[in-house]
Amino acid sequence: MKLDLHAPTPQEYFESLVQSDEHFPLLEAAISLGQDEEPELDVQEVLAKVDHMCARLKRRIPADAAAMHKLRMLNQFFFSDMGFAVNSNHYYDPDNSYMASVLRTRRGIPISLAVLWLELAQHLGLSAAGVSFPGHFLVKVSLPQGQVVIDPLTGHSLSREELAERLEPVRQTGLDEDLVPLGLFLQSAEPRDIVARMLRNLKEIHATQEDWPRLVAVLDRLVLLLPEAWETYRDRGLVRAELGHIDAAMTDLTYYLANAEYPADHAMINERLEELRAEKNR
Repeated sequence: MKLDLHAPTPQEYFESLVQSDEHFPLLEAAISLGQDEEPELDVQEVLAKVDHMCARLKRRIPADAAAMHKLRMLNQFFFSDMGFAVNSNHYYDPDNSYMASVLRTRRGIPISLAVLWLELAQHLGLSAAGVSFPGHFLVKVSLPQGQVVIDPLTGHSLSREELAERLEPVRQTGLDEDLVPLGLFLQSAEPRDIVARMLRNLKEIHATQEDWPRLVAVLDRLVLLLPEAWETYRDRGLVRAELGHIDAAMTDLTYYLANAEYPADHAMINERLEELRAEKNR
């Protein structure tokens, strides 16, 4: 009997991680995004480094410590002792979204720092969650004294006034604050949605740089993560067309038109499909 020793590709490995929402491995899935840049990246090795960091923190805190004390010690360890902070000099560097790089440099962006912070909080038994706040990912912790919303770049807790101020750019787009209460923006983010936001950050970076190969890799992952987000097939199809992958592009664009309900860009995508068909038949 022949054993199948086929090692999964980075895409296959990612797909295996995001199959189910039950026990979704947020940190492992986030780390695995780095395999697009480093195919040989050992995800388990990176997980072990985080586990070691968690163990160092837990040794500093009595098991029966109050939740508030745990939170203070977590922030002291993460921001002061370990020195995690925003990569302000290179904010739009893709490395800020790759967890192995964030661990190595201790620099990142709100969402990548939040993923690490949440892992530490979980190991301490804190009731913490991510918050997909507009423009700047946040974290929150439920304490006996009430809920605390925290900026993962600094560890500082944010007042309702500060949160409302951060919503000002959203309100300027026509949002009526009275109709959409602040609490709506502070709901817990599901792990799948956190990884999707990380991928969309990378998508925006690669699209701005017109880095089509890297952009396709990100869109491949988004399709696996959110298979019914039809616009991702459209976007991947358009990028594949830029790369000259005509058959694959046509497959994506056709799939988009077949599944998206009354898309506003139907005529434009259909026209692009006709152009690709003509190009193929030349």
